[in-house]
Amino acid sequence: MEFRVLNYFLAIAREENMTKAARTLHVTQPVLSRQMAQLEDELGVKLFTRSNHRIRLTEDGLLLRRRAQELVTLAEKTKREFVRRETALTGEIAIGSGEFRSTQVFSKLMTDFRNLHPLVQYRIYSGNADNIQDYIQRGLLDLGLMGEPVDIRKYEFVPMPIRERWGILVPKDSRLAEKESIRLEDLNQVPLIMASRSEVFQNELNGWFGEQAGRLEIAATGNLLYNEAMLAQSGMGAVLCIQLNCTYDGLRFIPLSPVVESRTVLAWKKDQVFSPATAAFLEYAEKYLKSISSDRR
Repeated sequence: MEFRVLNYFLAIAREENMTKAARTLHVTQPVLSRQMAQLEDELGVKLFTRSNHRIRLTEDGLLLRRRAQELVTLAEKTKREFVRRETALTGEIAIGSGEFRSTQVFSKLMTDFRNLHPLVQYRIYSGNADNIQDYIQRGLLDLGLMGEPVDIRKYEFVPMPIRERWGILVPKDSRLAEKESIRLEDLNQVPLIMASRSEVFQNELNGWFGEQAGRLEIAATGNLLYNEAMLAQSGMGAVLCIQLNCTYDGLRFIPLSPVVESRTVLAWKKDQVFSPATAAFLEYAEKYLKSISSDRR
């Protein structure tokens, strides 16, 4: 299976029309049709169905589209990593990040590094820890800013110097908005909007909720705080989240009591061979973050 053929297949999946796809690829339709027929023979499956001049992907076609996009993305990333210039460091660094206060420190780090190496480019992927770790394992991301815990068998990491404080976001007209802190009993019968349970309850929150963890009323889960905040604005419930350097109209953040904090880390795959740009960035990042941590002790 050639990358050229995978690109042909992705063009057809995107255009949903063989003629349009052939035009964008600058090949003839018979050539494109023959290549797809050979691809189906090679894989032993049917990839397309045709109706009313429109091409749709079968279930096998949908699976191949996902895999093909990953392969093409990885191949393009690999090519960019081998770009060299004699006089300057260049290349692309692929970074995954969740939503944290630590992002402010990390953004300053990235900016300082690029000021030293202005030909280096960043590609940022936003997601939760599970998404980011999956992409790192598959080689689609070089490193990620994520919450602990991190599997030390798979990753090297350096801690970020800021601790993330947990609390709730509630409408300002809520009875909870009058409080300076939120205790466990305050959340009795309060619908909660939060990140997925598997992610949230792996950290310090599990101990804070104790036996009540299994009796919580979960109204919704998500992976982007903005969407969760919109649900809180609509009156669905309270968002259980970390405090960020931003505000939402009509909502107030109230910290938990006793205080609950968690750590974030910059992590990368163990024994990974990096491009010169990524290797230089990691060396710079480790020194940068360790110096900040030392200053704050």
